[in-house]
Amino acid sequence: MAGAPKLFDVVRSRLRTLHYSSRTEKAYIYWIRWYIRFHRSRHPREMGKADVEAFLSYLAVERNVSASTQNQALSALLFLYQQVLEIEIPWIDDVVRARRPSRIPVVLSQAEVRAVISRLNGQHALIARLLYGAGLRLMESLRLRVKDVDFDLFQIVVRDGKGQKDRRTVLPESLVPVLREQVERVAQLHKQDCREGYGSVYLPYALQRKYPGAERELGWQFLFPANRIAADPQTGELRRHHAYSKTVQRAVKKAVRDSGVNKPASSHTFRHSFATHLLERGSDIRTVQELLGHKDVRTTQIYTHVLGRGASGVRSPLDGL
Repeated sequence: MAGAPKLFDVVRSRLRTLHYSSRTEKAYIYWIRWYIRFHRSRHPREMGKADVEAFLSYLAVERNVSASTQNQALSALLFLYQQVLEIEIPWIDDVVRARRPSRIPVVLSQAEVRAVISRLNGQHALIARLLYGAGLRLMESLRLRVKDVDFDLFQIVVRDGKGQKDRRTVLPESLVPVLREQVERVAQLHKQDCREGYGSVYLPYALQRKYPGAERELGWQFLFPANRIAADPQTGELRRHHAYSKTVQRAVKKAVRDSGVNKPASSHTFRHSFATHLLERGSDIRTVQELLGHKDVRTTQIYTHVLGRGASGVRSPLDGL
């Protein structure tokens, strides 16, 4: 389509200037491209509210996408019009976002957590233990750098988490020995990479200019490195990135099946279980909110619905007969 490469170059540049993640960049480019193709390669400047609504309706009715997927597509189009094209569009606020269904999170018991983790090996097992033990999201754990683990204060610093926020969470004491071993493995791998002419790691934003040489320091290396050197998708430079999220997700899914746990559990279920088990032990909900990095305590309160036995912890009257 005429002018499309230039448009997408501007979209990418704007996303990176505003420090959006590479995953968000990929998703927004995908939806903007689909939106333009859906309207037969018309330029977005030539379209308006009716065209946006037609596209979103198509996704919901014809493609049967979820509410969260439809809202992601809308967010991409909002970004296109407001941040890239800089068009004053008062109608955009009237476009109705799909309502996400309110669902109770899947939570594993401690016995089920043990059963699943016991069927994971090596780095995948350690990542799962960290997801459950510190309440991390999967990408938060994979993006950890060596320097983010504070063994003396028993805390983990999560940098640039959801909403571009930093936070601190607990470092389980039981993981200290194995995490020290993991750091040593990273150090040995980093030395090998340096000997072979690599050893430079991706640094976010302008940190590479701010801290010259930091990209080759051990502290900045990913705690869970990838198995192989690969080209950086933005610069083309050969370097070692963090472990691939899909590999971890597949390993967890297989472990759930092999453990016999009959719940639709995933890697994110460990985070749900972390929050629920803390509340079961009497932790203050504000503390749990801080550890999870929730902006609103109402997001954390959903875990109170799965406490105890049965709905809301109520004991059935049948059990008193």
